[in-house]
Amino acid sequence: MPQQGKAISTGQKLCVISLKSHYDLEKKSGATVLTKNPTLRIAKGLNIGRRTIQSILSEYRKNDDLFVEKPLKTRGKPPFNLSNTLVPNIRHYIRERNLQGQHVSVRNIRAWLIQEHQADIPITTLWRAFNRMGFSYGTGKRRSALKERDYVISARRKYLRKKIWNRKKDGTLKRPEVYLDETYINKNHSSDSSWFLESDGPWVNKPAGKGERLIIVNAITANGWVSGAKLVFQAKRKTGDYHGQMNYDNFSKWFTEQLLPNIPDKSIIIMDNAKYHNILADDTFPTPRSRKEELQRWIETNRPALKLERDLLKPELYEICKKEATPPQFKLDEIAEKNGHTILRTPQYHCELQPIENCWGVVKNYCRDHCEFTMSNLKEHLPIGFSKVTKRTCQKVIAKVYEQENTFWLEDSEIEKMQQAEELDYSNEAYFDPEDYDREIV
Repeated sequence: MPQQGKAISTGQKLCVISLKSHYDLEKKSGATVLTKNPTLRIAKGLNIGRRTIQSILSEYRKNDDLFVEKPLKTRGKPPFNLSNTLVPNIRHYIRERNLQGQHVSVRNIRAWLIQEHQADIPITTLWRAFNRMGFSYGTGKRRSALKERDYVISARRKYLRKKIWNRKKDGTLKRPEVYLDETYINKNHSSDSSWFLESDGPWVNKPAGKGERLIIVNAITANGWVSGAKLVFQAKRKTGDYHGQMNYDNFSKWFTEQLLPNIPDKSIIIMDNAKYHNILADDTFPTPRSRKEELQRWIETNRPALKLERDLLKPELYEICKKEATPPQFKLDEIAEKNGHTILRTPQYHCELQPIENCWGVVKNYCRDHCEFTMSNLKEHLPIGFSKVTKRTCQKVIAKVYEQENTFWLEDSEIEKMQQAEELDYSNEAYFDPEDYDREIV
């Protein structure tokens, strides 16, 4: 692993000194050096046991030639989920290695996270996170690797197709795009690092815990924040996900009264798949959890021409509903369409396709740098943080998202071509790969 640009540790310096001393002795002993056993020569040169050298080399090869330096362990339980900042990086890493035809496993991703992001995440946690993100461990004829499931690729392609369709050849938009999102900020949101006197210690007056929380809802366009759309209110509970502090009634009221009147006509409103964004319309056909009577009532109301047998069971009735019904409609979509707008939802676990996420970062960074650990101070600095997100800021983050959309669109096609070529090359061959029988057990 190249060391250029990185600090040399004390242990590495001692290794250099040991090797120099060993090579000086070799030079004095004779003109030739025996190199039949490189491992033994390294062990003697560094004054380390041969078994230790073999273990180091084995670990290095197992992690795909990555030298892993684990961060210092902190007290407490290990993390049980991935931060939003790591998810896009992990997806990019997996897709890049798939394009290169390289083996991808949970172990080498964990090694890469430790080395590049100083994130030591348990293997089981990573495995569960990959399943939630829509990845699977597939066995191929050449290699076994983590790869995205079909439904994830399909959802992303449908989303990207609509986004790309909305662009003209000159880069302008056919219809205005509005990006909305919710976030939160705690009153004790502050930087983890600070200058301090050794006698006092760091953060002498910093209170314990995250403190009270403000929930924020807003939207952006290429012209900046949507005027009049900002909603800020204090959460009633200090714990739990901020999504649990919001519900459909509150969100739909904001959506109808503050967002829709202030956005351009015929806008495409882009948002994520939060639960309260996806409340089904009242006339939507029943779900598998509906009672048998509800299924019968729906068929009699919406498909009166159908003649039902009296002995039909609930699963049979649901299959009829599913076959006869139109795709489910959400309440927010109906509200938007009545006002001449269209809603487009980003694919799950694709926060890098939401430019407003970067705007939240600008706002929170300002509040973090001016934190005084009081709610009054947070409310005072929050409007200033919002003012740091200018029209130019929004244009930059939206342009960056367009680049990411183009990358996804091209890479999806390239990955499929590689998979098809591999299947074609080996369709008429009997190929045995021992790696197929050496999957990871997590």
